[in-house]
Amino acid sequence: MTGLTSDQLLFLLRGFGWTIVLSLLAFAGGGALGFVLALTRVYAARPLRTLAMLYIKLIQGTPLLILLFLTYFGLPALGLAVEPLVAAAIGLSTYVSAYLGEIWRGSLEAVPRTQEEAAACLALSWHQRLVHVILPQAVKIATPPTVGFMVQIVKNTSLASAIGFVEMVRAGQMINNATFRPFIVFVLIAALYFVLCYPLSAWSRRLERSFDVAHR
Repeated sequence: MTGLTSDQLLFLLRGFGWTIVLSLLAFAGGGALGFVLALTRVYAARPLRTLAMLYIKLIQGTPLLILLFLTYFGLPALGLAVEPLVAAAIGLSTYVSAYLGEIWRGSLEAVPRTQEEAAACLALSWHQRLVHVILPQAVKIATPPTVGFMVQIVKNTSLASAIGFVEMVRAGQMINNATFRPFIVFVLIAALYFVLCYPLSAWSRRLERSFDVAHR
């Protein structure tokens, strides 16, 4: 029906699987660093806050494709040869960390100061206030935009094809080179991206509505 062989469809589905894997790696790595950046921006001493802000501005002002080139071509120049998957995961995690760091910083700052002050009056330590009072509220605020940003992570994995990583777009390019059926191949890829991204977008909108209702 598609004009593609079963082997070609399976190859495309393997690329689909690697797109999911790379998205999860980018979210995990970027989320870990982004959480540190968010805490640093809000609670650290001024010099550290400034360094975190400069890092975020630098990464947000750098195209993701350049970050991928730096990790894949730049690290070997320093004697650190990396596989395309590792390079893609590092580049994407770096990119994601800057954006999640800002999303989560805003969520931490959205928690009313009176909550922290009340917890301090109960003689809770800073760590206890953070874990038991601030973070539970910040997580609720941060969840809708974080889920929405996951859509961008999934889409941006397509740039990993530029460094030779065989995710969904690169798999489609290879199949198209063999079949010369670009319309069929890339419509299938678009449909697979839709399968990944639409549920995340719908979930993000639902969370936003739930959050708005809860705070009316």
